[in-house]
This record gives sequence, C-alpha cells and structure tokens, in this order.
Amino acid sequence: MGRHSLPDRYGAGTADPRPRARRRSVAIATALVLTVAGGTAAAVHSGLLSFGSSCQDDPVRLTLAASPDVAPALEAAAGRARKQNLTSDGNCVAVTVRAQDSAKVTDILSAGRKPDAQVWVPDSDVWVQRVTADGKATQVTPEGNVAATPVGVAMLHTAAKSLGWPKKTYTWTELAAATLSDDSLRLGAADPARSATGLLALTRLSTAAAEAKGGATRAAAMMKALSQRVSAADGQVLDTLPHDSSGTEQGNPRRNQALILSEQAAFTHNSTAGGGTDLDLFYPTDGAPTLDYPYTLVDEPELTTDESRAAIRFMTYLREPAQHKLLEKYGFRADDGSVAPSVVAAAGGRSPQPYAEPSPEPASDTALQEALGTWTITVQSARITTVVDASASMSEPVADTGRSRMDVTKASLLQALATFTPEDEIGLWEFAARLDGDKDYRVLVRTERLGDRRGRGTQRDRLSAAFGALEPVPGGATGLYDTTLAAYRAATSSYAKGKFNALVVLTDGVNQDPGSISRAGLVSQLQKLSNPERPVPLIVIAVGPDASRKEAQEIARATGGSGHEVSVPAQIHSVILQAIVAAGARNASG
Repeated sequence: MGRHSLPDRYGAGTADPRPRARRRSVAIATALVLTVAGGTAAAVHSGLLSFGSSCQDDPVRLTLAASPDVAPALEAAAGRARKQNLTSDGNCVAVTVRAQDSAKVTDILSAGRKPDAQVWVPDSDVWVQRVTADGKATQVTPEGNVAATPVGVAMLHTAAKSLGWPKKTYTWTELAAATLSDDSLRLGAADPARSATGLLALTRLSTAAAEAKGGATRAAAMMKALSQRVSAADGQVLDTLPHDSSGTEQGNPRRNQALILSEQAAFTHNSTAGGGTDLDLFYPTDGAPTLDYPYTLVDEPELTTDESRAAIRFMTYLREPAQHKLLEKYGFRADDGSVAPSVVAAAGGRSPQPYAEPSPEPASDTALQEALGTWTITVQSARITTVVDASASMSEPVADTGRSRMDVTKASLLQALATFTPEDEIGLWEFAARLDGDKDYRVLVRTERLGDRRGRGTQRDRLSAAFGALEPVPGGATGLYDTTLAAYRAATSSYAKGKFNALVVLTDGVNQDPGSISRAGLVSQLQKLSNPERPVPLIVIAVGPDASRKEAQEIARATGGSGHEVSVPAQIHSVILQAIVAAGARNASG
C-alpha cells in the first residue's frame, strides 16, 4: 500500500465519513482561537501578558532615582519585571535603577533642575515635603509608597546588654540620656540636615524632651552632645563602629557603640558583618518613626503618556505580594508596615521590644522644621541680632488672647531664646520713628555670647529682662527702613566666622517715616553690603494684618534672606526656626 493510500475500510465505493468530522473540528478550533485571541488581547491591553520578547523591541524606558538603601531591592524587582515581560498598554516596561542620595536629589529639584530620572524614590516623605514647599522647585508628584522601615537605636551586643536588652525597654529620651551620659556608650547618627533617619529621630527626641521641665534647654544640650558624633551621611554611620570583632577598638573615643539606625540598615549590617560587630536593636516605647519610601513622579506634566502610565504600572507591580517578598529579602517591611519576624530577628530585634506596634503619626512639617532649626543653630552656633518693632500699633490687641501684639511677641521671643545654647550670640534692638533723637532705633542689648557673665548675671539674663521690658512707644510710627539698614550694616561689620550669622527684623506695619531712605534705596544698599563669602541673611517677619509680606520678601531677598508673614505673634518662634533652616540650606548649597 502506498504511503498515501487509504485504509481498507475507506476503499472505493465506500462513503468517506471524514469531511463532516473535519468541518466540525474546524468549527470548534476556530471558536477556540477566537476566544483565546479575545482573552489574550484583553490581557495584553491590561498589561498582564505579552508575547515572548516581541514587546522588548521598543519598550517604554524609565529611569528611577532611588535612595541607596532601597536601590538594590528595586533593581532586583526591575530585573524580575524584565524577565516577566511586564507591560503597560501592551508595551514592555524597561526600568533602570540608579542609587542617588535623597538629600542630593532634593538639592537638584529645589534648584529648579531635574535629575536624570522620571521617577524618584527617596527614603522619606520628608524630602518630598521640602521640595513641594518650595515654589521654585521642580514639581514632584507622590503616587504611593513602596516599602517601609522603622528607625530605632542599634547597639553592639555588649552595650545593649549593659542596658538590659531585650527585656528592659526605653523611651527615646531615656535611650539618649543613657548613651549621652556614659562615655562607654557613645551614640552616633547621620546629620539630620542630610539624613531623614537622623531628622526623624531628632524630632522625636526634641519633641519628647520639650514636654519635660526645662525641655527646650534640655533638648538643646542633648543636640549639642549628639552633634559631636555626627556623620555626614547615612552611608558613613556604620563606619563609626569598631572595625573588628575582638573589641580592641571599643575604647577608641572615635568609635561608637550605639547608632541611630533604621531596621533595614541594621538588617543589612548584621547580614554581612562578623558576629562580634552584630547589632541589637532597641525600638523606643514612645514610637519608632518610619522611613516610608514615597514613589514620586518627577515633573509629571513633561512625561509622555506612555512614561507616566508605565511608571504607575511599575509601582503597582512593586506593591504585589511577590515583590513584597522580594523587598523582605533586603530587610524592608511592606508599604503598610507589616513585617515578617525573620526580618526583625535578623535586624537584631527581640521581644519585648515593641517592634510590631503601629508607628506614631508622622511628625508635622512644623515639628520637623523646628527640630532642624534648633539643630542648625545648636550645632553651628549662631550670631543673631533681633530687631523688634516698638511702634504704637504693637499695643493693638490680638484676637482671642486678651493680650497685645507686643505681649505675645515677647512671649514668643522668650520661647525662642530658650532654644539657644551658651555659645550662641544674641542681641536686641527696638525701633520706632525718632525713637532716639534723630535715630529710629535703639540698641538695648549688644550681641554677645549668652553664656558671658557680666556683674551678677549672664547675657541670657540680660536679654530675658530686656525682652520682658519691651513696651510700645505711645504715638510711635514705624521707622522700618533706616533701622533695617543700620542694623544690617552693624551685623555685617561684626560678622563671626564659623557661626550662623543672621539679622531678624519683626514689624507689624510698613515704613511710616517720610524722611527715611526709600525702599528702592534700602534694597540697593543691602545688596551692596551683602557678601556671599560672609553671608548674613536678613529674616523679615511681618506680624499682623497691617504688615506687608511682599515688602518683607523684597527687602530680605536683597541679602539672600527671606520674608515671612504671621497672622499672630505666637507663630514667631516657629517662623524664626524655619527661616534659619532655609537660610542655612541656601548657604550650604551655595
């Protein structure tokens, strides 16, 4: 029989049953193909399925700038996404991850420039808040969070054991007091001005300390002690531990036995370090602040539709259970804070340390700014002259307080004074038109160290008394321009190298001295006196409804300073600290 011959039962003269069967099979196959094709098209359209490597020919390419601690995990996730042919609207998503310091990216964005990335994942929303609060910064758009890790205090085992770890628990202030008061338990941290870990811990410490008696002075003293052991960046903190496991460096005064550290950083260290330098982790009982890794689009209006949709697709991919497991391998908690016991154990946590407690409410932007402002003037030491409006309008009542503008201003200034250390230099002027002969101003207390003693009291005592004695001048007008020029000339001529120099002017009205220099003349003179090599930012605070924020900003900008408006004088303390932070950041970046 030939190879194409029919079987005998299909011989000549016999009806062939195959045509009907073939037609039925073709119909069924066609229906299946159409069904599968329809389902596949829907899957491809939704970005859940792709055909082999066909979409890799022209993928949507994204660059993601990530905090160095989370970058390796995100890079692993991006590699997994490529292998799985992750798609968005039928296009493959190709993500490149670059480790970039969050503070440095913040500097770039705040300068109105863009990093070489469409997506930014800093370690904390602290940086996003700083960028979005700056009207001149490049726009960023948070879309969610991709990971989390709490901040605690990590210690070498010998140090932790001496404090009763893990059975004995502590608050933040108790931990700080235990380490800062014992030379054998030296506590290190990253600079809060450049580290979210450092800033979040510092804010918890300062907030808790401020609630105690003499809190402001206590907080400043704590910061001063902590500042002696600060590293420039997160990546350098762990380098301050003893280098070997034998303990021969334990007595080295440059080495720390305790560190303010994230759980993930402790996890990574313990996973790679020798047993002698493993860390135990304290989770303070009053709450561990959390690094929350916000997934942020950079300059979203300039992204293409494909880029923005692909960026969101990759974020949703990162939040899938499989990727949570991947992040867990790198020591991170899920974005909702849930954590595997194995992560805590590897990071050095043990019960009854409260590692599973919900994190406290995030610190307000005001609390963060106040903590950072206090840190700035505490660490660097400050030379600040305060110039206070004593015109008649300062006797106007402040609604719902039963006190005058001057009364509330004095209380706020005394509150601010308590945050300065004995090394800081503070002075006080007052002003009103024709206050002292032809002059609109009078020097009440010369700018000197708060700790300097003369006669029976210190400079702090003299300032406290002078603040308390401030009174509005009956019939006095606001002699703002001449006073500002004279005070700024004095501040620049007495510039103190190595300190944070500034002039703070508080006024509740616009200039009312017709014989004074003009505003344009004042701005011109301030620009001539200002020297970037010897910066003295002018901070002008417009108090109450009669003052002009626009004028305050115009005058202050001439010196690289800032103008602010407060509705009630009680806000002065916070505004001064916020302005100091802003001025310090500009000086550092400049």
